[in-house]
Amino acid sequence: MAPMASMAHPAPSTHSVAFLARRAATALAAVAVLGAAAAPAAYADSASASPKKLPDGLYGTKDPQYDGVWRQSLALLAQDTVGIRPAASAVQWLAGQQCADGSFTAFRAEPGTPCDAKTPRDTNQTAAAVQALAALGGHGDTVKKAVSWLESVQNDDGGWSSMAGSASDANSTSVVIGALAAAGEKPRSVTSKKGGKTPYDALLTFRLGCEAKEGAHGAFTFQLKGAAPNADATAAAATGALGKGFVVEPAGKGADTPVKPLSCKDGDDKKAGSSDPAQAAEGGAGYLVAQLGKNGQHLLSAMPGAKEQPDVGNTADAVVALAAGAHTTAAAKPLKWLEKNAAGWAKQNGPAAYAQLVLAAHATGTDPRSFGGTDLVAALNATGPAPAAAAAKDGKDADGSQGGGFGLVWIIGIGLAIGAGIGFLLSSRKKTQL
Repeated sequence: MAPMASMAHPAPSTHSVAFLARRAATALAAVAVLGAAAAPAAYADSASASPKKLPDGLYGTKDPQYDGVWRQSLALLAQDTVGIRPAASAVQWLAGQQCADGSFTAFRAEPGTPCDAKTPRDTNQTAAAVQALAALGGHGDTVKKAVSWLESVQNDDGGWSSMAGSASDANSTSVVIGALAAAGEKPRSVTSKKGGKTPYDALLTFRLGCEAKEGAHGAFTFQLKGAAPNADATAAAATGALGKGFVVEPAGKGADTPVKPLSCKDGDDKKAGSSDPAQAAEGGAGYLVAQLGKNGQHLLSAMPGAKEQPDVGNTADAVVALAAGAHTTAAAKPLKWLEKNAAGWAKQNGPAAYAQLVLAAHATGTDPRSFGGTDLVAALNATGPAPAAAAAKDGKDADGSQGGGFGLVWIIGIGLAIGAGIGFLLSSRKKTQL
């Protein structure tokens, strides 16, 4: 889900902002290596100035100018995944952020004002919005326009960058693949106008095969072929290569596919992912398992020059990636680590963080309402407008009370009505007998 070079989650920001910062950090690293590529425009010029008052319907209390649409999309998608019908104001806010050309930026303080040339259209925010609105239903035109815009800015190599016109990267390409799938498109059939390349063609260019150094086989880089392996990009690519997005359905009881790390014996590299997205995802899973096992079942990140520390968000993404490949046993280990260690991080970082954990729980068939002693759903709901309702399959109303259409008030009312009816019948019978 998250793109970019390893970087710790700063205390004052959400995971979403850290996610964007990691991408910016990788882009800057690319500048240092190539002396040419520029950082994505979104990080130099915000979509809209920081609001003095947060809009009604928006989840989270922190500055939304870099991640408003992203965190809102994840929050609504996580709610929908667990059977919660989000508040109408929250859905309306998200849909209202769309520009006339179909794109989304991170935050528009005045949605009624048309987007202009200075509005930094963002493929990641757009793809996230598509996944959320497609899941919620009722926004077919909005989703269709957004998908059309994404297809219009596809690079010649078949992939996407966060900002249209920049070089493709593994994370952005993966998020868009998830959006295409959510909208009912077949990612493999979405080809670049020049060269006819698919999103998978682009994604596989970031894969490190047997030419990489020992320990990096099967990993993905963020952007540059031959660059250092990136666990964040690998988690995103391992999910995207399977044609899946933020929501991954659990493999089912008893289903478990052992992880097979990329083998480099006698041409096995060619069989294991150089041209096959599913095999590339398998190699990526092998790399993630190795990294998780080496670090105590979590991934690490660090600010440049800072000490490495656990990266909760990327670990959650790795769990989803492993679940996407039906690697149930492998996903269960880092999931247990998250259950023990993620609550404080999510509380500090807000709706997108809670949503990531809900999605990781969902992908593994784990109850997000009892996640290491934390009710992730209640905590997520508390970061924004109260949800409209819970789905019938959930068995509970949005406030946690028992649902199903017959609450206590209804039961009492029906009882009184029945009692009144019986009394009326008895009274009538007595009068008849008299």
